[in-house]
Amino acid sequence: MPRPFTPKVVTGNALLEGDVVYLAADGSWTRDLAQAELLTDEADAQVRLIEAQARAGEVVGVYLADMAEGPDGPEPTHFREAFRRAGPSGYVFAKSTS
Repeated sequence: MPRPFTPKVVTGNALLEGDVVYLAADGSWTRDLAQAELLTDEADAQVRLIEAQARAGEVVGVYLADMAEGPDGPEPTHFREAFRRAGPSGYVFAKSTS
């Protein structure tokens, strides 16, 4: 039995800077997770993923990341995504959890 679909965002890394980026509803890339489009329909999520993967001149490593709807936008449901949001070194995340 397949698992039920959970909300997701399209994420990857900016090609030139390497920063974590998220796909916004208007099709732009944002570094702010709160501005990311939260996808609640599996078919829509797959279409947005395919469209984002075709933009190889802008981003690399594009995938769907599990999220939950939070009061200020999407919130990570896994440690990996919370850590990625903190940046390449994870310094901010590590500092905030001390």
